[in-house]
Amino acid sequence: MKTSLLMLALLLVWPVSSFDSATTSAQTAGQSFTLSSDAGTHVLTFFSDEIAEVSFFPEGRSAADYRDSEAVVMSPQAVAVRRLSDDGLHQFITSGLTVTFREDSGRFSFYYQGRPLLREQGGFQLEENEESFRVDFLISEYEALMGGGSRALGMNRRGHRLELYNRAHYGYETRSDLINFTLPVVMSSNRYLLHFDNPTTGWLDLDSQNDHTIGFEAFSGRKTYQVVAGETWADIMQNYTRLTGLQPLPPRWALGNFSSRFGYRNQQEVLDTIRLFREKEVPVDAVIIDLYWFGPEMFGYMGTLDWDRENWPDPAAMVQELEEMDVRTVLITEPFILSTSGRWDEAVSENVLVADSLGNPATWDFFFGNTSLVNITKPEAADWFWGIYRNLMETYGIHGWWGDLGEPEVHPDWVMHHIGRAREVHNIYGHRWGQMVHEGHLRDFPDMRPFNLMRAGYAGSQRFGMIPWTGDVSRNWGGLKPQPEIALQMGMQGLAYIHSDLGGFAWPNKDPELYVRWMQYGVFQPVYRPHAQDDVPSEPVFWDEDTINLSRTAIGLRYRLMPYIYTMAFENSTTGMPLMRPLFFEEPDNFQLFHIANSYLFGPDLLVAPVLREGAEFVTLHAPATANWYELHTGEKAEGGSSHQVATVEDRIPVFARGGSVIAMADLAQSMNTYSVGHLTLHYFHCGAAENGRTLIYHDDGLTRDAHNRGMYEKLHVHRTQEQGRVYLTFETERGAQAGELEGFSDLSLQLRNFSAAPAAITLDGAAVPFTFDATTRTVSVARFGLNGTTRTLEIRM
Repeated sequence: MKTSLLMLALLLVWPVSSFDSATTSAQTAGQSFTLSSDAGTHVLTFFSDEIAEVSFFPEGRSAADYRDSEAVVMSPQAVAVRRLSDDGLHQFITSGLTVTFREDSGRFSFYYQGRPLLREQGGFQLEENEESFRVDFLISEYEALMGGGSRALGMNRRGHRLELYNRAHYGYETRSDLINFTLPVVMSSNRYLLHFDNPTTGWLDLDSQNDHTIGFEAFSGRKTYQVVAGETWADIMQNYTRLTGLQPLPPRWALGNFSSRFGYRNQQEVLDTIRLFREKEVPVDAVIIDLYWFGPEMFGYMGTLDWDRENWPDPAAMVQELEEMDVRTVLITEPFILSTSGRWDEAVSENVLVADSLGNPATWDFFFGNTSLVNITKPEAADWFWGIYRNLMETYGIHGWWGDLGEPEVHPDWVMHHIGRAREVHNIYGHRWGQMVHEGHLRDFPDMRPFNLMRAGYAGSQRFGMIPWTGDVSRNWGGLKPQPEIALQMGMQGLAYIHSDLGGFAWPNKDPELYVRWMQYGVFQPVYRPHAQDDVPSEPVFWDEDTINLSRTAIGLRYRLMPYIYTMAFENSTTGMPLMRPLFFEEPDNFQLFHIANSYLFGPDLLVAPVLREGAEFVTLHAPATANWYELHTGEKAEGGSSHQVATVEDRIPVFARGGSVIAMADLAQSMNTYSVGHLTLHYFHCGAAENGRTLIYHDDGLTRDAHNRGMYEKLHVHRTQEQGRVYLTFETERGAQAGELEGFSDLSLQLRNFSAAPAAITLDGAAVPFTFDATTRTVSVARFGLNGTTRTLEIRM
């Protein structure tokens, strides 16, 4: 990437070398540096040697005047900090970050291992009311900027001024300035992340005036930000999710196929739909029931949150029958309580609703009727709301929740919450709602992994197990096009399970080609959930036979790839790495890659190029230079470091495996209840230029909370080495101390791909094993063999 003259200038103005007359002191965990300027008091805290926080307190203010962070959960760690001070200039030096502060201007500058990152331009600037404020940073001329939450603006969002106010965008297509999640997070191609630790409504300015500045504006609240750095993007992801919390591993069934629409009208319709999935052998793991479960029509019933017995006469029997078909039941809920709903009187008497200026229940009109809102920040109101969930789980066996309209969708600014006005609560309403569901499960169902589908949240919402989606996208090619961009951006901001309504949601457009391409893309997004308005079916089983067959093929691939997908999910729960990853994670110094979203990595070893245009005969695949890449089905080679025009075929989208990788596939299952890792097929993509490496395949029961830390797991490690015309694949199992009766890895089949000729010999632990060679597909098929809890080594003589 081109060196920035501005950054070089910053380096000269803000030196990081020692001072001749410096004073030095040490810093330990739990302490912060307090610094003064004419503007007020500044507190610098190092959470680690790669995470630093700055808080500003105007004269007469202290930390006690502000609420605790909604996003940050990390405690400051023990960090060795060297302080150098001279003539009002202070340096704080760690093994990673260096921070400088000038007393005369009250400005901070940040460096990572001597490399300039960014610099405060004017410090914290207060408005006349001393509540609203702005803070600006000078950045380099050439940086690409990302972040700001869920939006469709292109991967490089520099040049935009972004409103921070969670709001739905119905029927959006190629462009959307705001889709449900607005996050005060900026990521830079200069390899840092900047988090403004204030959830009130405001603005995030990504150099909209072309003056090389990042700006943050808020109406009130905390005057705090964190700078997160790292040597690699993996380091930055891990640091940020350490700071704001890791996503718990979801139940494995949540990674399977959903049956969902807006909406099923009655009990019989749900059962008939799932029976059709089973009849047509289309895998499915869960059904989501939209708002008609508590009312016969759209208007007047929201907030009742109890079964409409006329259309749902025996919900317990329905849920039981669905379980017998290996399908879980998920219910929609909303935080709005209509004044015409069955719970209005109860909500008023329990004092769980938001208030007007006189303390009475606040009411206003919106699309579904006259309403109020659960006062989710009030502990007693959250307990009341959670009690409804707990009762539905205990009485009917509900498995998961869909939280809709949680922006909140209509939220007048005069409304008063337990902790402040609407503008102070709006952007964290969904966050606190997700926290309620998460903590309720943890308290009342401690062994169960929750499923928590939420439309709105905040920075750090991932730690509550939140699974967000990209909103009410238009059901056309314009709606499909920005989906990879939105997912890549949100994954980098911690919310790794962002996904789209497969097939599109809004408008009655029945386009089989669009539907199939969206379903094929869905294989390689975190959650596989077709959903739409019911004037055109979202479920593949209601389409024509060709569309059913193509969709079945896509869904089948999703299920066969589950060992790979589930291992990605495990990795996310331990490192924060998103499932969908932008190409610049591979080549952080290749500036061109910061503009690309139509090719992306799905996990560490699969490169995906979805078909996003109608009738496309070719797609452009951008292959990172870190490897050569081989088409998952045909073995066609895409050389790393270049772009390729890849011909499309009807039954799949282009997907390439990293040279030298091992991709695990399971036998096809119709649900996660019958999924098994007892027999796996491992596809090894041979590449002479590939470095030695290791592949992990993770397995547990898919249901138990915190299974890994409780020792209830098994891992398969595959080590790959190459030397002097020989390839060695070593298979080693690791079984947790409490794995007990957990099904383990027992039998493997190997497909050795990209071999120009049959190997001279293949041995397993020194003994010859049978194999066949297909010269057309350049594939070696090795006879199935067992593991039996031992370490085994396969030697391939070229």
